[in-house]
Amino acid sequence: MNKKSLIVLLGFTTAFGQVKRNVSYFPLNKVHLSESVFSRAMLTDEQYILAMDADRLLAPFQKEAGLKPGKENYPNWENTGLDGHIGGHYVSALALMYASTGDSKIKQRLDYMIDELERCQNLSGDGYLSGVPNGKKIWKEIAGGNIRAATFGLNDRWVPLYNIHKIYSGLRDAYWYADSGKAKQMLIRLTDWMAEEVSGLSDAQIQDMLQSEHGGLNEVFADVYDITKNEKYLKLAHRFSHLAILNPLLNDEDKLTGIHANTQIPKVIGFKRIANLENNKEWSNAADFFWNNVTQKRSAVIGGNSVSEHFNPTSDFSGMIKSIEGPETCNTYNMLKLSKELYAANPKSSYVDYYEKALYNHILSTQNPGKGGFVYFTPMRPGHYRVYSQPETSFWCCVGSGMENHAKYGEMVYAYSDEDLYVNLFIPSVLKWSEKKIILRQENNFPESPSTKLIFDVVSASNINLKLRAPEWSDASQINISVNGKHINVPVNAEGYFSIKRKWKKGDVVEMKMPMHLSAEQLPDHSDYFAFKYGPVVLAARYGKENQDGLFADDSRGGHIAHGPQIPLNEIPTISGPSASVLNHLETVSGKDLTFRLSGLYPQNKFSNGLELVPFYKIHEERYIIYFPQADQDKIEKIQKQKAKEEEEIRKLDSITSDKVQLGEQQPESDHFIDSKDSNTGYMEDRHFREAKGWFSYQMRNKDKKAKYLYLLYFDANTNRTLNAEINGIKVISENFDGKLGSSPQSLLIPIPESESRKEVLTVKFNSGEKSLTPKIIEVRLLNQMPNKN
Repeated sequence: MNKKSLIVLLGFTTAFGQVKRNVSYFPLNKVHLSESVFSRAMLTDEQYILAMDADRLLAPFQKEAGLKPGKENYPNWENTGLDGHIGGHYVSALALMYASTGDSKIKQRLDYMIDELERCQNLSGDGYLSGVPNGKKIWKEIAGGNIRAATFGLNDRWVPLYNIHKIYSGLRDAYWYADSGKAKQMLIRLTDWMAEEVSGLSDAQIQDMLQSEHGGLNEVFADVYDITKNEKYLKLAHRFSHLAILNPLLNDEDKLTGIHANTQIPKVIGFKRIANLENNKEWSNAADFFWNNVTQKRSAVIGGNSVSEHFNPTSDFSGMIKSIEGPETCNTYNMLKLSKELYAANPKSSYVDYYEKALYNHILSTQNPGKGGFVYFTPMRPGHYRVYSQPETSFWCCVGSGMENHAKYGEMVYAYSDEDLYVNLFIPSVLKWSEKKIILRQENNFPESPSTKLIFDVVSASNINLKLRAPEWSDASQINISVNGKHINVPVNAEGYFSIKRKWKKGDVVEMKMPMHLSAEQLPDHSDYFAFKYGPVVLAARYGKENQDGLFADDSRGGHIAHGPQIPLNEIPTISGPSASVLNHLETVSGKDLTFRLSGLYPQNKFSNGLELVPFYKIHEERYIIYFPQADQDKIEKIQKQKAKEEEEIRKLDSITSDKVQLGEQQPESDHFIDSKDSNTGYMEDRHFREAKGWFSYQMRNKDKKAKYLYLLYFDANTNRTLNAEINGIKVISENFDGKLGSSPQSLLIPIPESESRKEVLTVKFNSGEKSLTPKIIEVRLLNQMPNKN
């Protein structure tokens, strides 16, 4: 064990001392958004929030408290095991929205939620509050040291620690943003309950428990310490910091490939939160290493990351191009939180550069501007589309974080420290800095016009150092700054800001003109796919509205995935010519703001007029292309033939598939109600798998009642492996494997008993022999007919 790990296992130490943040953020109620795409998104979000029924969100908490609920749970994730998690997000969203708007209807709804949740907590007698179904049973088991943990669950429940984290965060936010003293006391009681729950557990037992996704519990416990200054809560935050993730980061090691992405980001936010509170430079560096790794090596052009919720290899982004499950919104929600925490302790413009990129191109794009629905996956696969939630059917994690995303656009626009006022984002708004008796108004039509104006409407007599961010997408030497119409020369400092210090007076106007340029950005693995940006704005091509199956999600467990037909990659237009000249293919379309035409595409007869590119965040309810393939003319046909072959094989298999599970991936397994004993997941040859010394099972949907075969994709890479498979309790195969086929995936086709083939749900169970393990199984499908071997 290295010295850095030892510090964690010993728990909290006062050796570090508390650190004073370098910058602070203005409360949301001090930053009023003026008319812009962001203010409109916020109001759309408010309508969505108010359309939801508080009583249905409260039902899981009331049931767990022994009360008869006024109404039934919402469907989807809210009644299939993750009951109550949206309720916590909802409290956070209400608090944020009230702080941002001051709307009394939002405050009334928030107060009602807090009052009802308090009633549930009071009935527990010990501070417990949760919507986890029959949660008291598992907490009793855990307190007694009976811990059965895996990434997807804990003691036979779907990530209950992750679930309860949402109500912790909701109570904290109700106190922080809406000044609810009642929520503060409820938060402290709930934290005391958790401290008592784990008081009898060793550090090793807690680390075992933390294998299960647990959100940012270490962060929220650190927040409780910050609120109360009671060091027992900081000790609890240390105990809930996951060493399996922290230790490699302490040593600047990237061990992220293949692991569930959004499980990790909240942990790192917690590491940084603790680091800021106790001036822990090692933990701070670990968080910074993670942030740099994810933003520079693992993120797409929109600022999002992950393929099917997992970190893909940094050297291979082909999965992101092929998959319909691209960057997850929750991941970016949490990366923005981490950026904000890092910036607070070290106000460098690079953190804001990423924040801006992700805000415009991912977060803003994930809300339907008309109906208000939220997006889970944003496919980078060319020609695909997104699915939007509906307030009565969809209760995914990205709905919860989505309600919050669009309620807090004012959080990073400005920051301050002593006499410094930072202008970070170019979002029209009015800032009220009460302590300095300053009202600053920001006016612009950004990004349509690459400039912004800052007008001092009210000014005190003190000197203020106005710090204007020099964005990375503009050439600092070309940025023009004027005060009251007079140009001034200001150098960029080491943190990436122009500083103007003077005694400001009422009516002073500062204008900053920032030339925007076209740029091309390759996939991080430097493969031949390019995206285009104008300034900070990612451009995309509209690509039709056909066959967008499930565009507005139903209440099914997989309803968040765009399952409609995939346009073959070999049919996607290719930029013809050398990579160095891709920008030469783009030109401005006159008379249209932020509109460009991409020409020189193959095949020329189909795309002779090129394609029009517009800001991605403006494209909705349509297919789109962000990343375009590029190839020299002599390679195009060869590449297209290879793509066609690969796509055709997958398409044929998909066309006869009734249902499938990607094993070892959290959400697909949860969506198929995994149950298991003595099983574990792994990652090999860029594929996830599951194996067991015991057994594991899934409930698979035979929706057309036509399934004839069970299809397995697996690795036969180990000796002494046995596969026994059952369908609805009927044994269908028992076979031994000797491991002679190595790391190449193999397939197996098993006939489904005729008695089961017409049933709507098939429980598929795999188990090993008494002294053996199962093979490493990658994928399971139900097929309606035998696949063509040609």
